[in-house]
This record gives sequence, C-alpha cells and structure tokens, in this order.
Amino acid sequence: MSSYSENIHLWSDREMSAEHLTIKELTDAVGGVTPRMVRHYHALGLMPVPPRSQGNYRLYTERDVLRLRKIVALKEKGFALAHVQQLLDPLQEEVADALGAQLQRQYRSVLAQIARLRQTATALEGVLGRDRQCQALQAEVLAGLKALEVETGASWDGLQALWDGLDGAVAEHPEEFAESLEMLLPDLSGRSEIEVDLLSKLVLACGDVGLVPLVRLGAGAIAAARERLAAGCEVVVDVPLVSAALDHTRLAHLGCTVRTLIDDPHLAGVAEAEHAFWNNREWEKRLAEVAPGSVFVIGYAPSVLVALCKAFEQGRLHPALVIAMPVGFSHSPAAKRRLMRLALPWITLEGTSGGGLLAAVALNALTESLIEKPDCHCYLGNG
Repeated sequence: MSSYSENIHLWSDREMSAEHLTIKELTDAVGGVTPRMVRHYHALGLMPVPPRSQGNYRLYTERDVLRLRKIVALKEKGFALAHVQQLLDPLQEEVADALGAQLQRQYRSVLAQIARLRQTATALEGVLGRDRQCQALQAEVLAGLKALEVETGASWDGLQALWDGLDGAVAEHPEEFAESLEMLLPDLSGRSEIEVDLLSKLVLACGDVGLVPLVRLGAGAIAAARERLAAGCEVVVDVPLVSAALDHTRLAHLGCTVRTLIDDPHLAGVAEAEHAFWNNREWEKRLAEVAPGSVFVIGYAPSVLVALCKAFEQGRLHPALVIAMPVGFSHSPAAKRRLMRLALPWITLEGTSGGGLLAAVALNALTESLIEKPDCHCYLGNG
C-alpha cells in the first residue's frame, strides 16, 4: 500500500473543500505550534508531505491535525523528536514490543519512586499536620524521634511506639483542618484569597496536599465564574453524579439552573459515562441547546470534554468557564491539554487525576465565596 506522501494529486484552488486545511489553519487547530515548526517536521519525516493545490498551497486533513497533536503532546511530555518518531511510526512487531516493555519498566520505576516519596511525605504530614492541641505531645514525639536517630540499631518497634503515642491524641478532640492546612500547604502568598480557598477545599476533598501543583487556572477563570454565577447562569454537568455533588441550595439562591448532558441515573463511574457517551447521542442535542455564557463542570467522561473543545473550536459553543476534572489514563490528560490551549477561562487538574467530587467541589467553593464575599476583588490582582 503506497504511503500518504507517495500519492500526490493536484487540486485547483476552487476544489479546496472544508475538509482541506492550509498550514496556517492546521497550526491554529492544534495550537502551540507554528508553520515553521510544521515544515521542520516535514523535513524530519515526522509529518507526511501533503498534496498541494494548483496555487501551490499545502493541503492538510483531519488526519494531519491528529498526528500533529500527538507530536505536540509527546514533546510536552519531554520526549525527544527521535523518540517521537519511534512512537508515531509503524514498527515491526518485535521492536514495538521491546519499546513497550522498556516504557513499562520506566513507568514502574517512576511509580516506585513516587511511592517512596509518598511514604516520606505521609510521615512528615503525620508530624507537621498536627493541630495546636497536640503540640505538647508532638514535642515529646519529636524528642523521641531525635533519640532514635542518634541511637544505634534503632528498631521499627521503637518508632512504632512513638507513632502510637502521637496517634492516641486524635480521640481527644476534633481535627482542626485549618491549622493542619496552614502547616502543610505550599507557599500561596502570591495567590488571591478566593484561589487559596478553592485550593484548600480541593485538598480537603481528597486529602492530598500534592494536588495543589496540579491545579491549573486559566486567565480570568475566577472573574468569569463570579460574573456568570452572579447573573444566574446555567450550569452544565456531564453526568448526574456531578450534579448530585453540587450545592443546589446556593445555586438556586443565585438563580442558576443545572443541565445534565448524559442524563442516565444509573451511571456509577467513568467507564459507564464513557460508554453512555458513545452509545447514546442524546447529549449532542442537549449540548446544542446550551446558551452562551454557561458554566461547564465535567468530572467523569473525558470524551465530553473533547466534544466541548471541538464545539468551541468550531464556533458552535461559547461557555463562560469550563471546570474540567475527568479521570482517565490517556484520553483525559489529552483532553485537558486541548482545553488549556483554548482562548477561554478554565479550571482543570493536570494529568490523570480528577473525579466528579473534585469538579463539584471547585464550583461549590466559587459559589460559596461569591455569596459570602460578593464585594471581594482580590482575584483581580493576580494573573
């Protein structure tokens, strides 16, 4: 079978249909890449050489858009262009298996490192995250830890006894979460009060302070949320599980309504949400009915986020804000990256993490701060 670049046809400029893109339209559709870079990829063999029109314009298709997006995504993950070539081009079966095995070994090694760091972080959290009512006991434990450090042959039993003593204090009073967060959160002095509140609530929702560096806020996201929620906008969610976690009382107070795209009450998770997306196209009709200026909250189906991005790129959808935290191991990170390239306000969680609860918590935090502090403008001073 001849390759894509071997069968070059000449089209007249009159025959250039909507299916064909110029190099400028190609780079605009992908984002984060220039025509000069595309020509460089042609020279390296990363991108197939496209046919040309009689006017000598390169003619690209949706297949070229998808391939260029893969190249950009792999580069963003730190892969060298030589490795990108290996990952994109067809390989002999045995070479592909070897490369896959190598990547899997590297992945498992990274996971092992993360696990060790997570254990260390958990141990530190166990000490630093104690509230003031535990300070006296904490001082005793820290002294004990220091003693274990200088003693030779310190055993696990000795360390475990120290932890048991510290853990015994948790039954004496409720946990003061604000005090724990104050000790554990990274330096947020450059963030607005509303953004700090948002990040704090997301951390409390999942119990992982490591979530903070993964939270991404697009330009004007908080301002857009406050403006549209105050105007009683429509809130659009992907599945009923997200709607169930929203603060409907506060949303009703603001005059906001909630629309569900995949309105199946039996959905129990991301796998079911994805299956419903592809097997029941009712969501397309609901998406087309969404008014401009709505706020989207997506917490389960990455394909919903992809469809939303595509509709925005085509000018068929004009959301005021997109809160996107779907879960997934390949489609979700790709969909989030696509969202972050769009010229609209967004809040997302980088990588594979997320979930309907976190997406709902993000909107609930913004709703609560709007009602409690309607005149706050601290967020206007942050980029």
